[in-house]
Amino acid sequence: MLATGACSKKAAVASNTAPPPTPVATNAAPAPRPQQAKPAPVQQAPRQTASTPAAAKPTTMPASVRQNLNERLAKLEDALFDYDKSTIRTDATVALRDDVNVIRGILADYPSQKLLIEGHADERGSQEYNLALGDKRARAVEEFLNQMGIPNAQLTVISYGKERPVCTDETEACWQRNRRAHVTAAP
Repeated sequence: MLATGACSKKAAVASNTAPPPTPVATNAAPAPRPQQAKPAPVQQAPRQTASTPAAAKPTTMPASVRQNLNERLAKLEDALFDYDKSTIRTDATVALRDDVNVIRGILADYPSQKLLIEGHADERGSQEYNLALGDKRARAVEEFLNQMGIPNAQLTVISYGKERPVCTDETEACWQRNRRAHVTAAP
């Protein structure tokens, strides 16, 4: 019986080796599924191609469209901030409220255009500190514009800290001009 039991176990092992070809056959069955999946990406490729001409449209019209967009963005007034602050001042609130109408018009005419809110600081303080402060300023403007109805999806925030001053004199008037948030077209 022991010999028979041992043989039956070997037979079971042999029958266990028979089912693995079945999974191999099962693996062969999914192979046609990826082939079916291959036509799906082909269908997706035209979709991507269809969106590529849409993306190419703005790049095919940069001379007139980009110039018009830049002219409209040039009308926007920077929001200025107090030293070491990221709170929007009263004069900045007025400037941003005026900017909202221009921004709405831009986004209505260019619905796929994103706007970049740049946060800046004056030259005083460390680079790391000024980058963080510039970020807080840009985010404060972003929050303000969101509250005024500008979609967050069309806004991007970046901080340049003290790296892009508009004035390089070492005076309070110059430093004030550098403590700003500036709205421009995202690349």
